[in-house]
Amino acid sequence: MKKQSIMNLVRYHVEKNEEAFISEVAEIANEFDQSGDSVMANYLMELVSSANYYVPQNSYKNLHYLTKVDYSSAPLLLPEIIEEDILGITRAISEKSDLTKFLFYGAPGTGKTESAYQIARILGRDLLRVDFEQLIDSRLGETAKNVSVLFDEINHLSFGKIIILMDEIDSLVLDRVNANDLREMGRVTSTFIKEIDRLNENVVIIATTNLFKNFDKAIVRRFDATVSFDRYSDEDLIEIADALLSSTLKKNANSKQDIRLFNKILRNLDKIPYPGDLKQIIKTAVAFSNDANEYDYLRKIYFALNDNREINIQELSDEGYTTREIEILSLIPKSSVSRKLREN
Repeated sequence: MKKQSIMNLVRYHVEKNEEAFISEVAEIANEFDQSGDSVMANYLMELVSSANYYVPQNSYKNLHYLTKVDYSSAPLLLPEIIEEDILGITRAISEKSDLTKFLFYGAPGTGKTESAYQIARILGRDLLRVDFEQLIDSRLGETAKNVSVLFDEINHLSFGKIIILMDEIDSLVLDRVNANDLREMGRVTSTFIKEIDRLNENVVIIATTNLFKNFDKAIVRRFDATVSFDRYSDEDLIEIADALLSSTLKKNANSKQDIRLFNKILRNLDKIPYPGDLKQIIKTAVAFSNDANEYDYLRKIYFALNDNREINIQELSDEGYTTREIEILSLIPKSSVSRKLREN
């Protein structure tokens, strides 16, 4: 641990800056995790998570368009380059900098929403999600009015204890009910810009979108920082997939881990899915696997990732699978696999 980290911890404690203190602990935990000491990292995060720094409110009454999110305390797997940005945002919020509005963009399943959850968890803040289904109204002019009500609600909250999540904000500023009415689109956009400009500067907002390229630049400029989640390398995806598989298999005593074959399945894909999709595929494959076959989940993962294409032994061999691995994926005995390959 760096000397500066120790100095920061003492300073934040003396200043009673609880958010900055927790953020510093999170960064120290990340350093331990990067060095391979995940036990210490998890221990530190459990300590600050269980400490009575701030007890979130159980409910928020009389809110029309905001819903409290009960987020998970499970760690989030991200590429290091994105994780650094998330920790940077956490520091910016805890140190009460001028950066309070953040836009996360990228493909579905890249961890945008989960990252917002993690930031709220680290800082011990309540996370309130904007309910766009309630906000958007098919009646002319009503959506713009609802946007004004939403921001009025936000301005009357205890901003030092919350984070506002505008998940899939493109549903408001792009694909609204009256998408063919340009005047209505302009009215809603103008209202959104006006309201966010008059918002209390201490309110923290995290918005997410899958359609960043289609955003009005005027809206993008209202955010202090944008973070791209489209920065996964294949190695990042495989490393995260391995962690997801290991975690899932721990809950299933009938399945045996084979990381080598799993990685070979991933590397033979034209495009490896993002973690959100991979997580669901892995969970389903393990849950549906045959208890009598300890590697059956790998076969199910293979089919799920290859659009259930018919097994071709020669193609599998050409892709680098061994006879044992082909047996697992095809359920054809190794001896038969070897004979058929010799015949070809």
